[in-house]
Amino acid sequence: MKLGVFTTLLSNLPLEQALEYFKSLGIEMLEIGCGGFPGNAHANPDVLLNDEGELKKFCDTIDKYGFEISALSCHGNPVHPQKDKAAQYDKTIKDTILLAEKLGLHQINTFSGCPGDSPQSLRPNWVTCPWPEDYLETLDYQWNQVLIPYWKDTVAFAKAHGVNKIALELHPGFCVYNTHSLFKLRDAVGEEIGANFDPSHLIWQGMDPVACIREMGDAIFHFHAKDTRIDKYNTAINGVLDTQPYADEIHRSWIFRSVGYGNDYLYWKDIISALRMIGYDYAISIEHEDSLMSQNEGLSKAVTFLKEVLVTEKPGEMWWA
Repeated sequence: MKLGVFTTLLSNLPLEQALEYFKSLGIEMLEIGCGGFPGNAHANPDVLLNDEGELKKFCDTIDKYGFEISALSCHGNPVHPQKDKAAQYDKTIKDTILLAEKLGLHQINTFSGCPGDSPQSLRPNWVTCPWPEDYLETLDYQWNQVLIPYWKDTVAFAKAHGVNKIALELHPGFCVYNTHSLFKLRDAVGEEIGANFDPSHLIWQGMDPVACIREMGDAIFHFHAKDTRIDKYNTAINGVLDTQPYADEIHRSWIFRSVGYGNDYLYWKDIISALRMIGYDYAISIEHEDSLMSQNEGLSKAVTFLKEVLVTEKPGEMWWA
């Protein structure tokens, strides 16, 4: 496994300055935002696909610091019920695939997206219960008329351009948000669909990351190192379906934390060990969204913590067996 980072953390800095800082921390792999919610501060496909000079400059900068790109990320909602928004997110995904092809990469990270409840909708409709029956009718429309057809077409496009891994971040608010919904789409579309496994979104839903890792197996294509802390007092009163603003930390049922500030060493050692057991040997990409810590402190403490728990060497022979 290699220590990585989602570079959007330092979107305020030019690429080279960000890479110099990441290198000083001992980071080895980069997950780079190419548009959508993460933005494209460090890799704008509109520029890099149309200007060979800028593409060479980009590649030379990555090589200068000895980094490897783990994935290009373009998180968005390509099935948004407003057609203009859906088209823009779809363009971002397609352009990211084309950029991956130019860079010799075979993987992108994104969201599944979430449609509305009908062709007339203006906003996404995330269904969380099966009753009244209107919700099951909404799910049927979303999956069979929108989501599955979209991803079948997009997977075909990706495969035609050398991208055979589309890692979806399991995220509430989108149709793929847990283990069942990931496999529902994967079974319908193909094994090119997998997970960008982010424990933070599973923890607050009450899921066990280790159990999910063991269940998903080789459907895990990428990994986000981000933690969540459950506030047991607010959760006891209001549950985990929390719409309080992220900045209102003291009243929320849960908040995102840097790794180690949501759960302890043993918890994360179990996660890393489970990843090794299923054969995952790729990026452990830090996504820093801890509102209680600065960019520097959140990232540097996550790096220090993960260096203690990552398993980087191949296991030796079982000489004792």
